[in-house]
Amino acid sequence: MSRAALLVLADGRFPAGGHAHSGGAEAAVKAGRISSAATLEDFCRGRLHTAGLVAGALAAAAVLGVAAGELDAAADARTPSPALRTAARRLGRQLLRAARASWPSAELEALAREFPKGAHQPVVLGLAARAAGLTPQDAAYCALYESVSGPATATVRLLGLDPFDATGVLARLAPELDRVADSAVEAARRVRDEGVDALPAASAPLLEVMAEAHAAWPVRLFAS
Repeated sequence: MSRAALLVLADGRFPAGGHAHSGGAEAAVKAGRISSAATLEDFCRGRLHTAGLVAGALAAAAVLGVAAGELDAAADARTPSPALRTAARRLGRQLLRAARASWPSAELEALAREFPKGAHQPVVLGLAARAAGLTPQDAAYCALYESVSGPATATVRLLGLDPFDATGVLARLAPELDRVADSAVEAARRVRDEGVDALPAASAPLLEVMAEAHAAWPVRLFAS
């Protein structure tokens, strides 16, 4: 296991395309649902326990060797919004390019052949972590951290929020992230015996609805 590889994979400078996505924050800011550090924290907490939990479990299951095709279908079933499915595959395609250059492996090459238009990002993240010699827990942490750090970073740009306040939000969420990561890995370990239905399907309907509205905007700062 390489902790340095974990730092690379979780680094915001890793060219995986996440900087172009707000995780729903842009639509939430326009709707007035995010207007301060306190409301950003509420938004990120909601993402952590819904979209974050699902992504963390998918990524952990990929590290454990669950078939990518099964996981990608499970991710589709847990993403009702066409706009979010498109964004997840776009991010997956970009992440796969970066991962293949960083940690060449037969599994990543096979994934590229199986999903020429991109697999869901958490599935790719898990296989990238596996190629880098990381654990299911590491992959879950990366997925969960990304689920909250993306909106926090985007809100700094969207609202002019003080970066120290945004970082404070992430720091306060850290204990919850630990607990959600444990839940994600526990669910992923059950997949071998129970199938992909053991994966969490935590729902965030408002995120799905806002994503569809955001995709129709003629002008926007972020892709999602």
